[in-house]
Amino acid sequence: MEPGTPESAPAWRRPVPGRIPLAVAVVGAEGLVTHWSSGASRLFGHGKEEALGRPAGDLMPICGAFSGLPGHPSAGRARCDAPGRGRIDVLWWAYPLVGCGTARLLVLAAEDEPGGAGPGRVEDGRVGRGRAGRELTAPGFAPHTAFPDSEELARRLPDILPAMGPATSGRIVSQVLELGYPVLEFNRFHQVPVTPDWGVPRRAERRSGQARAARAATAGEPGRATAGAPATGSSSLLDLEYAAVRERLEFLNEVSGSIGTSLDLERTIREVTSAAVPRFADFAGTHLRAAVLAGEGFPDGPPDVTTVWHRVWVEHNDEPGRWDDTVPVGEAIAFPEHTPFFRCMVTGEPVLIPRIGEELGDRISAQFEKRDLRPLINERSLLVVPLKARNVVLGFMVLLRRADRSPFDDMDRTTGAELAARAGLVLDNARMYTHQENVADTLQDSMLPQLTPRMPGCDTATRYLPGTRLGRVGGDWFDSIKLPGSRTALVVGDVMGHGLHSAAMMGQLRTAVQTMAALDLPPGQLLRRLDDLAQRLGEHYLATCLYAVYDPIRSELTIGNAGHIPPVLVRAEDGRSRLLELPTGAPIGVGGVPFETATVRVAPGDRLVLCTDGLVEVRGQDIGAGLAALCESAAHPAASMDDACDTIIRALNTHGGRDDDVALLMARLNGIPPAHVAEWELAPEPHEVPRARRLVREQLVAWGLDEAVATAETLAGEVVGNAVRHARTGRVGLRLVRTDVLLCEVTDDDHTLPALLSIGEEDEYGRGLRVVSALAREWGASHSGRGKTVWFEQPLVRP
Repeated sequence: MEPGTPESAPAWRRPVPGRIPLAVAVVGAEGLVTHWSSGASRLFGHGKEEALGRPAGDLMPICGAFSGLPGHPSAGRARCDAPGRGRIDVLWWAYPLVGCGTARLLVLAAEDEPGGAGPGRVEDGRVGRGRAGRELTAPGFAPHTAFPDSEELARRLPDILPAMGPATSGRIVSQVLELGYPVLEFNRFHQVPVTPDWGVPRRAERRSGQARAARAATAGEPGRATAGAPATGSSSLLDLEYAAVRERLEFLNEVSGSIGTSLDLERTIREVTSAAVPRFADFAGTHLRAAVLAGEGFPDGPPDVTTVWHRVWVEHNDEPGRWDDTVPVGEAIAFPEHTPFFRCMVTGEPVLIPRIGEELGDRISAQFEKRDLRPLINERSLLVVPLKARNVVLGFMVLLRRADRSPFDDMDRTTGAELAARAGLVLDNARMYTHQENVADTLQDSMLPQLTPRMPGCDTATRYLPGTRLGRVGGDWFDSIKLPGSRTALVVGDVMGHGLHSAAMMGQLRTAVQTMAALDLPPGQLLRRLDDLAQRLGEHYLATCLYAVYDPIRSELTIGNAGHIPPVLVRAEDGRSRLLELPTGAPIGVGGVPFETATVRVAPGDRLVLCTDGLVEVRGQDIGAGLAALCESAAHPAASMDDACDTIIRALNTHGGRDDDVALLMARLNGIPPAHVAEWELAPEPHEVPRARRLVREQLVAWGLDEAVATAETLAGEVVGNAVRHARTGRVGLRLVRTDVLLCEVTDDDHTLPALLSIGEEDEYGRGLRVVSALAREWGASHSGRGKTVWFEQPLVRP
């Protein structure tokens, strides 16, 4: 029995006859103990809790025998003090560890009892067991041979430690000779963090009626081990296959934690590709279908020879630049049929080629025009794994190992397939997010107007910034709407909430505003009807809105406000800015609240700034501070309207992670000079029609617009004739406005709007509006305060 182990101890705690009490410790890169077995506690007298985290030199005097962390296996003999037993001789072996863990050195130690048959004492070709008294045969040792040197000890370790029958011993010896690394035997209740490197063949044997054997081994080069998580087993041997599986599971777990850290498709691609190098492969190249990369939605159908793939990322540990010219990132390519890449993407299954020989390398390279792949792939091991989601191949990864590394095997095929499955999942998530972002952006762009920068007597500039935290789609909008009489409606609104629902609601309200503006409703009346519409659409339709009508001829603004922040007016005369004091009103959708209007006199060159609260609201600050900053930045001189908008955005959009979206509309109120406006009143009599033609002709000649005379007087005669025919008792008004175009307006007291009619050859009336529709650039009719207005626009030819 081992010292301190009573006869009554459970069977699993009793030492097995023929085994050497072995101390096992693992030392980290800083020289601190990270693993401490029960055998180490018995040999050196320090418990596990006491030992972990302490310097190895304080716990194991044998550490003085090896300096630092050796780069190759070493072994030797040392003398140290054992608790309660005085000075003892200890044999030790040190193995450097490689891998992803923090462990850097595996230390094994056993007592060499003086005067007895210790594990390092050789008598008559036998190695003694020590206190248990059973002798172990040590094959290859001659009688009375001196104790071997460090290299010999490292090589003989598998021969010295195990005690087993001929069959097991023969199997282990053949494994050592075949694989080039030792097999260690430990007590079943020890946990040793030793796992093999990639490429360990599956050599485990299963025995009926017995527990699985487990073997701990080193990999890569003889005498080296790989650090990982503690390997446990119920049998006395640590199975290589079991250890390799554990290593791969740890690798896959680490990969799962390192990929998919964001929903950005480009970043996810880099993470997926980089996860395989260098631990699993020496080269990794990721290829995706064009539809996936473009965020166009889920690819339709299986790929074929016409499918275009994009090489989206390449990772390798070869010398820099070696792959750049032959397999450049960003290349679009359709893979030939007789290649392993095509086979993988069509079948959706991994393709494994343990070694690409010269003949196969020639065949693969011949399939690609104007590039020689042979220097890059010959003599390497190839594994192509599909990137799938919902049973559809989104792409594939090409994995290569150099010739000096263990080739891919069946276990690697399984590992690579699992890696690809996890990568495919996160790529699909990123793809769906990219697709949804594209849909949201398209929806937002379609709902925001493409404003004409120049309106009659008014120039506009706009900015829209989507929210960065709560989604790219919001309910903010702006608009400028052309009204009769060279007037312009300026609108800004903000639907409460974010996301697609708010954007859809915004689209409905914006369309309603455009429709009602075309009817030339006054601001207060328009907001009233918009409020009624919102209540009919649903109780959750709440929005703020500011509706302003600019009359460039009268130089005045008429503004209605539904719970929105006030606009800023910047005076051209002195450059000062101020918030306009307006009746606030309740938000759209509240119901039962009147909407008042205010009229503001303006001068040519004044600027009106309208925005949503996302620009001026800062969490934790009063909105008054934001409005004051808006006034200050709006007054800053700027060379153009766009520069003025940018100045405001830079001044106020300084807070990272802005929650709300921002809509900004700026209008420079240029006005229309009185000299460019001509007005007359006509009697509702037929003889006034020729007079109207003459007045138009004379005015256009006075303006120097002779080329527009013929068309203008014809159209004016048709519209005035229609007004005279339908006017009741009031006067007929005729007005010409010269801007970038020629505007002609005719007003009367009849509220019936004209419409195009189907006419026959015998019909006497109905042809006038068809002439107007054919010759005018635009025409229309709207209700006015005392009747209706019919207008048309005619383009002007500039000299």
